[in-house]
Amino acid sequence: MSLMVMILLFVATFLGMEVFAWAMHRYVMHGLLWRWHRSHHEPHDHVLEKNDLFAVVFAAPAIVLIAIGLHVWSWALPVGLGVTAYGLVYFFFHDGLVHRRFPTGIDGRSGFWRRRIQAHRLHHAVRTREGCVSFGFLWVRSARALKAELFQKRGSSSNGA
Repeated sequence: MSLMVMILLFVATFLGMEVFAWAMHRYVMHGLLWRWHRSHHEPHDHVLEKNDLFAVVFAAPAIVLIAIGLHVWSWALPVGLGVTAYGLVYFFFHDGLVHRRFPTGIDGRSGFWRRRIQAHRLHHAVRTREGCVSFGFLWVRSARALKAELFQKRGSSSNGA
Protein backbone atom coordinates (compact mmCIF):
# COMPACT_ATOMS: atom_id res chain seq x y z
CA MET A 1 0.00 0.00 0.00
CA SER A 2 1.38 3.41 -0.93
CA LEU A 3 2.26 6.01 1.69
CA MET A 4 -0.29 8.42 0.18
CA VAL A 5 -3.11 5.89 0.59
CA MET A 6 -2.02 5.23 4.17
CA ILE A 7 -2.02 8.97 4.93
CA LEU A 8 -5.47 9.38 3.36
CA LEU A 9 -6.81 6.44 5.39
CA PHE A 10 -5.33 7.93 8.57
CA VAL A 11 -6.86 11.39 7.93
CA ALA A 12 -10.23 9.94 6.88
CA THR A 13 -10.33 7.80 10.01
CA PHE A 14 -9.34 10.69 12.27
CA LEU A 15 -12.08 12.89 10.80
CA GLY A 16 -14.59 10.03 10.71
CA MET A 17 -14.02 9.48 14.41
CA GLU A 18 -15.83 12.77 15.03
CA VAL A 19 -19.03 11.30 13.58
CA PHE A 20 -18.51 8.06 15.52
CA ALA A 21 -17.69 9.91 18.77
CA TRP A 22 -20.72 12.19 18.38
CA ALA A 23 -23.05 9.21 17.86
CA MET A 24 -21.51 7.25 20.75
CA HIS A 25 -21.75 10.24 23.07
CA ARG A 26 -25.30 11.12 22.06
CA TYR A 27 -26.87 7.67 21.83
CA VAL A 28 -24.73 5.35 23.97
CA MET A 29 -23.23 7.52 26.71
CA HIS A 30 -26.46 9.49 27.11
CA GLY A 31 -28.46 6.34 26.42
CA LEU A 32 -27.78 2.70 27.23
CA LEU A 33 -24.53 3.36 29.17
CA TRP A 34 -25.60 6.49 31.02
CA ARG A 35 -24.80 4.65 34.27
CA TRP A 36 -21.09 4.96 33.31
CA HIS A 37 -21.25 8.44 31.81
CA ARG A 38 -23.33 9.93 34.65
CA SER A 39 -20.17 10.12 36.78
CA HIS A 40 -18.81 12.67 34.32
CA HIS A 41 -21.81 14.98 34.75
CA GLU A 42 -21.77 14.89 38.55
CA PRO A 43 -19.33 16.66 40.87
CA HIS A 44 -16.76 14.40 42.51
CA ASP A 45 -13.33 14.51 44.10
CA HIS A 46 -11.99 11.22 42.74
CA VAL A 47 -9.00 10.97 40.42
CA LEU A 48 -10.90 8.54 38.20
CA GLU A 49 -14.56 8.31 37.35
CA LYS A 50 -16.64 5.47 35.96
CA ASN A 51 -16.81 7.39 32.67
CA ASP A 52 -13.07 6.70 32.22
CA LEU A 53 -13.98 3.10 31.35
CA PHE A 54 -14.96 4.39 27.90
CA ALA A 55 -11.29 5.14 27.17
CA VAL A 56 -10.46 1.47 27.71
CA VAL A 57 -13.41 0.30 25.62
CA PHE A 58 -12.54 2.65 22.74
CA ALA A 59 -8.81 1.87 22.89
CA ALA A 60 -9.31 -1.88 22.47
CA PRO A 61 -10.43 -1.82 18.80
CA ALA A 62 -7.62 0.62 17.96
CA ILE A 63 -5.04 -1.72 19.48
CA VAL A 64 -6.50 -4.67 17.58
CA LEU A 65 -6.51 -2.69 14.31
CA ILE A 66 -2.87 -1.68 14.77
CA ALA A 67 -1.85 -5.28 15.49
CA ILE A 68 -3.79 -6.55 12.46
CA GLY A 69 -2.26 -3.78 10.35
CA LEU A 70 1.25 -4.76 11.36
CA HIS A 71 0.76 -8.48 10.76
CA VAL A 72 -2.16 -9.16 8.40
CA TRP A 73 -3.82 -6.32 6.46
CA SER A 74 -1.81 -3.15 5.98
CA TRP A 75 -4.92 -0.97 5.60
CA ALA A 76 -5.80 -1.61 9.26
CA LEU A 77 -2.64 0.15 10.51
CA PRO A 78 -3.53 3.71 9.42
CA VAL A 79 -7.12 3.13 10.55
CA GLY A 80 -5.97 2.03 14.01
CA LEU A 81 -3.51 4.93 14.17
CA GLY A 82 -6.26 7.39 13.13
CA VAL A 83 -8.51 6.12 15.93
CA THR A 84 -5.60 6.38 18.37
CA ALA A 85 -4.69 9.89 17.26
CA TYR A 86 -8.28 11.07 17.69
CA GLY A 87 -8.36 9.50 21.16
CA LEU A 88 -5.13 11.22 22.17
CA VAL A 89 -6.26 14.63 20.91
CA TYR A 90 -9.61 14.17 22.63
CA PHE A 91 -7.95 13.11 25.89
CA PHE A 92 -5.60 16.10 25.81
CA PHE A 93 -8.45 18.49 25.04
CA HIS A 94 -11.25 17.02 27.12
CA ASP A 95 -9.47 15.85 30.25
CA GLY A 96 -6.59 18.31 30.16
CA LEU A 97 -7.75 21.58 28.65
CA VAL A 98 -11.46 21.55 29.53
CA HIS A 99 -11.65 19.62 32.80
CA ARG A 100 -8.13 20.49 34.02
CA ARG A 101 -7.35 16.94 35.16
CA PHE A 102 -3.71 17.60 34.21
CA PRO A 103 -1.71 20.61 32.94
CA THR A 104 -1.57 21.04 29.17
CA GLY A 105 0.59 24.11 28.73
CA ILE A 106 -2.17 25.67 26.61
CA ASP A 107 -4.31 28.47 28.02
CA GLY A 108 -7.26 27.78 25.70
CA ARG A 109 -7.77 31.42 24.75
CA SER A 110 -7.42 30.99 21.00
CA GLY A 111 -10.69 31.16 19.11
CA PHE A 112 -10.38 27.52 18.08
CA TRP A 113 -10.06 26.16 21.63
CA ARG A 114 -12.35 28.73 23.23
CA ARG A 115 -15.25 27.70 20.97
CA ARG A 116 -14.78 24.02 21.83
CA ILE A 117 -14.41 24.71 25.55
CA GLN A 118 -17.59 26.81 25.55
CA ALA A 119 -19.49 24.09 23.69
CA HIS A 120 -18.34 21.44 26.13
CA ARG A 121 -19.20 23.57 29.15
CA LEU A 122 -22.66 24.14 27.69
CA HIS A 123 -22.95 20.37 27.34
CA HIS A 124 -22.24 20.13 31.07
CA ALA A 125 -24.82 22.79 31.91
CA VAL A 126 -27.22 19.84 32.16
CA ARG A 127 -26.44 17.11 34.67
CA THR A 128 -29.03 14.65 33.44
CA ARG A 129 -29.02 12.31 30.47
CA GLU A 130 -31.69 14.33 28.64
CA GLY A 131 -31.59 17.94 27.48
CA CYS A 132 -27.85 18.22 26.74
CA VAL A 133 -26.39 19.97 23.71
CA SER A 134 -23.10 19.64 21.83
CA PHE A 135 -21.99 16.02 21.72
CA GLY A 136 -19.04 16.51 19.37
CA PHE A 137 -15.49 17.76 19.72
CA LEU A 138 -13.93 18.89 16.43
CA TRP A 139 -17.09 20.30 14.90
CA VAL A 140 -19.09 22.46 17.30
CA ARG A 141 -21.84 24.98 16.82
CA SER A 142 -21.52 28.51 18.14
CA ALA A 143 -22.12 29.19 21.82
CA ARG A 144 -25.05 31.42 20.81
CA ALA A 145 -26.75 28.57 18.92
CA LEU A 146 -26.11 26.11 21.75
CA LYS A 147 -27.47 28.52 24.38
CA ALA A 148 -30.60 29.02 22.29
CA GLU A 149 -31.03 25.25 22.02
CA LEU A 150 -30.58 24.83 25.78
CA PHE A 151 -33.11 27.58 26.42
CA GLN A 152 -35.57 25.93 24.03
CA LYS A 153 -35.11 22.49 25.63
CA ARG A 154 -35.58 23.88 29.13
CA GLY A 155 -38.69 25.76 28.04
CA SER A 156 -40.25 22.75 26.36
CA SER A 157 -39.48 20.46 29.31
CA SER A 158 -41.08 22.87 31.81
CA ASN A 159 -44.19 23.04 29.61
CA GLY A 160 -44.66 19.30 29.85
CA ALA A 161 -43.64 18.73 26.22
